[in-house]
Amino acid sequence: MTVQTEIDVTAELSDAKLGRLHKWLGAMMASLTLFDGYDTFNPAYVIHFVAGPWGLSPGQAGLLVSSGLVGFLIGAAAHGLVADRVGRRVTLLGGLWIASIFTLATPLLGQTFASFCLLRLLTGVGLGVLLPLATTYINELAPRRMANKFSLWGVAFGWALGGTAAGLVGVFLTPIFGWEVLYWIGSGSSVLTILLHRYLPESVRFLALKGRAEEIRVVLARLRPERAAMYRDARLVLPAAQQAHTSLSALFAPGLGRTTLTIWLAAFLSLFCIFGLTGWIPTVMMKRGETFAASFGFGALMQIMSFVGGLVCASLADRRGSSRGVLTAWWALGGLSVLTLVIFNNHFVNVTCVALAGFFVIGAQFVLNNFTASSYDTSVRATAVGMELSVGRVGAILGPFVAGALQQAYSGPTAMFIVIAAASVCAAAAVFSLASAGAPRAPAKQLAAAQ
Repeated sequence: MTVQTEIDVTAELSDAKLGRLHKWLGAMMASLTLFDGYDTFNPAYVIHFVAGPWGLSPGQAGLLVSSGLVGFLIGAAAHGLVADRVGRRVTLLGGLWIASIFTLATPLLGQTFASFCLLRLLTGVGLGVLLPLATTYINELAPRRMANKFSLWGVAFGWALGGTAAGLVGVFLTPIFGWEVLYWIGSGSSVLTILLHRYLPESVRFLALKGRAEEIRVVLARLRPERAAMYRDARLVLPAAQQAHTSLSALFAPGLGRTTLTIWLAAFLSLFCIFGLTGWIPTVMMKRGETFAASFGFGALMQIMSFVGGLVCASLADRRGSSRGVLTAWWALGGLSVLTLVIFNNHFVNVTCVALAGFFVIGAQFVLNNFTASSYDTSVRATAVGMELSVGRVGAILGPFVAGALQQAYSGPTAMFIVIAAASVCAAAAVFSLASAGAPRAPAKQLAAAQ
């Protein structure tokens, strides 16, 4: 009698070596989040060109940046509930199509303050799907021993590169072609959408939850080709199927409520800092005496340093087996960097402190996304990450608006820097208060599934 081999699907994914398909899927997620990062930071480079012609006050200019983030909040909140029901792949592609269509519409139809903000809101609905769901997808794919670093290369690298590209386009092309060129280039995401339709597989962990064994065998064979023959005849051991539709109440199950609320607070404060800074850095630096090219270059500098900071933070978190202490240090040091801008104003200090703010404040946010994903089971992971970024986007919406209002009220950026520095330190205190979240969760209770 032949003894049938049992394969624990969760263990197969967690213990896998980093292979060709891992790298290919990581590259696809990086390409996807590149357009997310590029589009997210575009409005910071639009302000300079439209504030005068459209007669915008600092508060309205902040709203111009925030309008897309309102849409992001909607998309991030709604996508998790969809992705946990119908799958990661379909939801990702839907979000990318929405973002691509309305990005293309922006230079064509967004020639007034009202129409621009409306189109940014609609684009943001699509963008709200991309970053959180790409984080979920990568987290469910990554080998356990390098989850944070793989997430950084697969998600944060693309997002930071996109933000950097927005800065470079802002510096070199907008003076020649106007602000519209930002969105003509951004509409190239439609090409990526077509490629992903053909090549992006469904998340194996999602397939496991739904008991779709044959599809799992195909993807596992591509992930670990050296074991392909074994997968054909093995009995797959899958996580227990979901007993009910995913809902927000699952994030407040016994033992999770405090973790959920604290992560939401940290995300709110973090994204308040990030978008308050990135939305205004070019304009503020021009007021502090920097040239046009240098001022727009500060946005690109923050994005470059954010990836370096995130990668270092992720490496330390993987080495320690927990992100909590590293995240605390990153946000505390980021707050100190921003506060230094209050005391000194010269080119060297501006460059150094903006670079450090990107390194610590934005770098920590990349790891917070993975911290969130690893704090919940697969059945609610997309919902958890989506809600973390959705609540965080409330902070992102308020950041540019509050930063503009503070500059208007106090005739300069000093108050803005103080508030942002304080918010970063409070984010450090919030995540430090969590004693056990963010470590890799043990597999859920398992049962034998399809032969």
